[in-house]
Amino acid sequence: MSDALQELADKQSITEVIYRYCRGLDRMDADLARTVWHPGGTADYGPIFAGTGEQFVEWVWKVHEMAARHSHQITNILIEVDGDKATSEAYVTVALRAKTDAAEALEYEARGRYLDRWSRRDGRWAIDHRQFVQDLSRTHPADRLEPDDGQSRRDRGDPSYDFLTSG
Repeated sequence: MSDALQELADKQSITEVIYRYCRGLDRMDADLARTVWHPGGTADYGPIFAGTGEQFVEWVWKVHEMAARHSHQITNILIEVDGDKATSEAYVTVALRAKTDAAEALEYEARGRYLDRWSRRDGRWAIDHRQFVQDLSRTHPADRLEPDDGQSRRDRGDPSYDFLTSG
């Protein structure tokens, strides 16, 4: 494979790991979320969390379990590859809708960037260290809490699991 083609393949592999992280969180698939870090990989989310990737998944699970719904989006991914090492910056927007019995729900929204250091070990790209940089955040009343129509699920019962494997 040419160097340019290898670099494109590496960048695509890293991009897929970043997307898999968001899917793991939104579908509450902890096993999937843990795959984005190498063993011993670290996560620094500023004043809210610092520790290993494994510990971060455990911590964030408690936060996400308190939400009725949540959604993560990734944009503007820049990746620099140097052999079996890489760095990336990916913009992230996360929205979490609080569970409530009231007609009006609260929504928390944060925008920031993941600054990740990567390595390829045994042919697999994963994060060695992530630093989250928060750029904006806000909490606001949501118009309403969507009824649970059974379509969007926060587990492996979500239609996307069957759809993506049905080829």
